[in-house]
Amino acid sequence: LLFLGKDKKEMEKGNCTMGNLTVEEFVLLGFLDLPKLREFLFGIFLFSYMIILAGNGLIIIITATDQTLHTPMYFFLRNLSFLEICYTSVTLPRMLMSLQTQDGTISFLSCAAQMCFLLMLGATECFLLAVMAYDRYVAICNPLRYPIIMSHKACVLLAAGSWISDIPVQIGQTSQIFSLPFCNSNKLNHFFCDIPPVLELACGDTSMNQLSVYAAALLFVTAPFLLILVSYVKIISTILKLPSATGRRKAFSTCSSHLIVVTSFFGSAIITYLWPKSSHSVDVDKFLSLFYTTVIPLFNPMVYSLRNKEVTVALKKYPVHWNLL
Repeated sequence: LLFLGKDKKEMEKGNCTMGNLTVEEFVLLGFLDLPKLREFLFGIFLFSYMIILAGNGLIIIITATDQTLHTPMYFFLRNLSFLEICYTSVTLPRMLMSLQTQDGTISFLSCAAQMCFLLMLGATECFLLAVMAYDRYVAICNPLRYPIIMSHKACVLLAAGSWISDIPVQIGQTSQIFSLPFCNSNKLNHFFCDIPPVLELACGDTSMNQLSVYAAALLFVTAPFLLILVSYVKIISTILKLPSATGRRKAFSTCSSHLIVVTSFFGSAIITYLWPKSSHSVDVDKFLSLFYTTVIPLFNPMVYSLRNKEVTVALKKYPVHWNLL
């Protein structure tokens, strides 16, 4: 998939030697220097992973079974929850295995696959958050036309576009990066295979790769973020014009949870992929990577459920749904 049909000889050209050894695997150093905290960190990440699976899984079940939540907003929320489960499953199980075995080795192709899925799912989340902002914009600024604009067909097309539009670009970018020679070292100072630490190990000129990373980040991170900002400027200006204080409060409550997620996710992604590396350290990169791959998916179910009255009402009816199932 990642090398688009290249034969084995062509794939081996992407490797090079360290001395007389072929680079066939990488070593993730993320937790290897913290042996005394191994059991504690394993427990923390295992608990977080279980909460992510349970919380997002519960949102998927509730929004699918409760008829009152069969609206565009909850359709996109269901997509986001499924995405978060996939996103964390790309990194957390591998991190848990490394903590349990104290072995950070990962094969060349496994590292490439992990990076590719991470990039695809990350870009999908950017698009989904932009689509959710557009949905709120139409609901608040054009309420009479909302059922027509956000029809079921339109929602399916927007969700499908978010999932598949970035796939060719991310496969191509991953293939390009892992076609580079890796001669200096095979030790990644990170928790998983991400673009910045992998490019640091590459030999030769990586300026074109860096340029493609910035171009992809502008397309898949900055552009959706700007669309979200435009949507919320219009939303806030419309809300401020509402005559009813209750209506303004309800509208702000609906949008605030989305803004919390957007600010956290895009802020960490922009610093990681667009901010100059000289302005922040490797430790900052590692912290941000844990933040957008673990912390945000962990708190998403809490933000969307505890701050949303419709979801909390549906949660109270959940035993009824379970008996019906």
